[in-house]
Amino acid sequence: MTSARRYPRTARVNEVMLEVLADELERMSDPRLELVALTGVDVSRDLAHAKVYYSTLTATAVDTRESIPDEVAAALHSAGSHLRGAVGRQMRIRQVPRLEFLVDPGIVSGQRIEDILREIHHQEAATDESDGAGGEEIS
Repeated sequence: MTSARRYPRTARVNEVMLEVLADELERMSDPRLELVALTGVDVSRDLAHAKVYYSTLTATAVDTRESIPDEVAAALHSAGSHLRGAVGRQMRIRQVPRLEFLVDPGIVSGQRIEDILREIHHQEAATDESDGAGGEEIS
C-alpha cells in the first residue's frame, strides 16, 4: 500500500483520464478534431474539475486560417459532454469531473521560442550576406 501513496491519486486519475479521452477523441468523427492531440490532464483534488490540455498540428503551421483554433475550441466544447460520459463509463470514480479544454501553454511557449530563434538566425544570415557582398578580400 505504500507504493500507492508515493504516486498520488490525482496523478493516477490524470494519467488514466488522458488515455480514456485520447482514445475517445480518436473514435470521434468530427473533422475539426482530426489534428488535435491531448497533451495532459490536471484534475482537482476533489475530482470536481479537470483541465484538459491540447495542441493542434495546425497551430504550428505558418499559413493557416486564424479561425482554426477557434473551430477546434468550439468542437472540443461541444464534445465535452460526450467525452465526460466516456470518462464516466470507463473509469471507476464516484464523481466525474467537469472538463475544461485549454491550449497547452508549453506548446505555445515552445512555438514562440522557435519563432524568436528563427528571427535571430534570419537576422544573422542577412548580416553575413551584407558583410560579404560589399567588399573583396585582398590577399
